[in-house]
Amino acid sequence: MSDCPFCNPDEDRIIWKDENVYVIRDLYPVSPSHTLIIPFRHFASAFDATEEELASISLALSFRKKQLEQSLAADGYNIGVNEGKAAGQTIPHVHIHLIPRFERDVDDPRGGIRGVIPEKKIYRNS
Repeated sequence: MSDCPFCNPDEDRIIWKDENVYVIRDLYPVSPSHTLIIPFRHFASAFDATEEELASISLALSFRKKQLEQSLAADGYNIGVNEGKAAGQTIPHVHIHLIPRFERDVDDPRGGIRGVIPEKKIYRNS
C-alpha cells in the first residue's frame, strides 16, 4: 500500500531482514533500542501471518535480543502487538514491538503488559 509507512522500508534503517520480515528501530521509542519486527507483506492482524512469517518473526526476535545483549544492559523486555483499534493499533500493518526494560524505568513494573488497562495491572498482593 502506497500510504503505509511499513510497506516500503528505507533500506538504511533495516537492522536485519530475511525474505519475510525486517527489523528496525522504532521512530518513537519508549525505551532505548525499542525495536519493531515487521513483515514485508501488508496485513493488519498477527493472526493472519503465515507459518513462514511466524518463524521469521521468531528468528528476528532472537537475533535482535542477542544483538542487544551485546550493546545494551537491559534488565528485561516487553514483546507486544497492538491487535485492532481497541487495542491501540494505529498502523494497519502488523508489527511486533521488542521493548528493552530497565530496573527502575517505572516505579512499579509488576503486571507488565497488563498495564495497558491500569486498574487491571496488579492482580494479586505481591
